[in-house]
Amino acid sequence: MRLTVLVDNNTLTDRYLLGEPGLSLLLRDGGRRVLFDCGYSDVLCVNAARLGLDLGAVDVVALSHGHLDHTWGLAHLVTLFTSRALEGRPPGRPLLVAHPEAFSPRRLNGLAIGSMVREATLGDHFTPRLTREPLRLTDWLFFLGEIPRQFPFEEAPPVGVRLTAHGTTPDTLPDDTALAYLGEEGLVIVTGCSHAGICNIVAHAREVTGESRVAAIVGGLHLFDASPDRVLAVADWLAEAGVCALYPCHCTGLAAKLALAARLPVHEVGVGLTLTFS
Repeated sequence: MRLTVLVDNNTLTDRYLLGEPGLSLLLRDGGRRVLFDCGYSDVLCVNAARLGLDLGAVDVVALSHGHLDHTWGLAHLVTLFTSRALEGRPPGRPLLVAHPEAFSPRRLNGLAIGSMVREATLGDHFTPRLTREPLRLTDWLFFLGEIPRQFPFEEAPPVGVRLTAHGTTPDTLPDDTALAYLGEEGLVIVTGCSHAGICNIVAHAREVTGESRVAAIVGGLHLFDASPDRVLAVADWLAEAGVCALYPCHCTGLAAKLALAARLPVHEVGVGLTLTFS
């Protein structure tokens, strides 16, 4: 499996690409291309073009959750698809996989922070598959579905509110999920923001795949504003879980990266980074 960082808060030195406070990763497993999240703007499309990567050839778009910094790039992806169709080069219809709540309207301090693309319009450009259950995307790559929350030290306050059919509710991000790749050296867990808690995600990935070894974790850990006690508890749990490599990015935060590095092998991440896992 080959993973390329297309959108992140950081860029790598001497890679002339754009960064923004968002996340998007392109995963290639065999002949399948899976786009995980879409960032906040057209940076996704700009960076892919500079890297020579054809977003019109993706087979699956999978969303970690419904926040703007992971979904608003969808509108630019749709623009790309439509432009190509108008030029007589229609792309395929990628499978779009997400939790059913990923497209619910969301607000924080009165500001809309949910997806710009609504569920009703997805069928014009994608084949939607909204599921709370795990789903196999390739022979070895899994969408984890809704993450059970079992570790009290990972509890976090709601992020604004979510509008549901039953009214407005504090948003605990039930749609937050991740991917897990079942590799020869163990699991590679790919996260968006880890609102569900990275330890909860790892535990669920182990249950879904039946593999206990964790070769690597790549993605956002949402620890930038976490208390020192929570960060230390997470670092201890991941170390005890035997995580071999950690690639924290996006919403992790410098203080958390330093604390994690005291217990785990932490590696730099930025736009343009490519990782290969067997």
